[in-house]
Amino acid sequence: MQMKRVEATVQTDKASAVGEAIKDLVGGFTILDGDGRGSGKRYTIRSGRGTGTYEAEYNKVSTITAIVDDDKVESVVSTMADAAFTGNGGDGIIAIQDVADVLNIASKKRGSEAL
Repeated sequence: MQMKRVEATVQTDKASAVGEAIKDLVGGFTILDGDGRGSGKRYTIRSGRGTGTYEAEYNKVSTITAIVDDDKVESVVSTMADAAFTGNGGDGIIAIQDVADVLNIASKKRGSEAL
């Protein structure tokens, strides 16, 4: 069976909601926090003694990655999108890529069995 890597980059405050939403749909997933720059509004930072402000160069984002069988892709993508949705610019993006093979290091299982 074919597999896909589904990777959602969302606002950090939505990462837990996305993880909670997909936990029963996927075998496992990874969340990485980082900085990103997209169409969303960047936050304002106060400097000095609160007298000055400047716009942050990056926003805090989280990337949630899961590898799933092809037949689960649409369900996982729509669930991620619903959980991350605020209706404002900068809600995030979901990328879907083909995965040729996977290996579960502990069980030595490959392909869909490794998920």
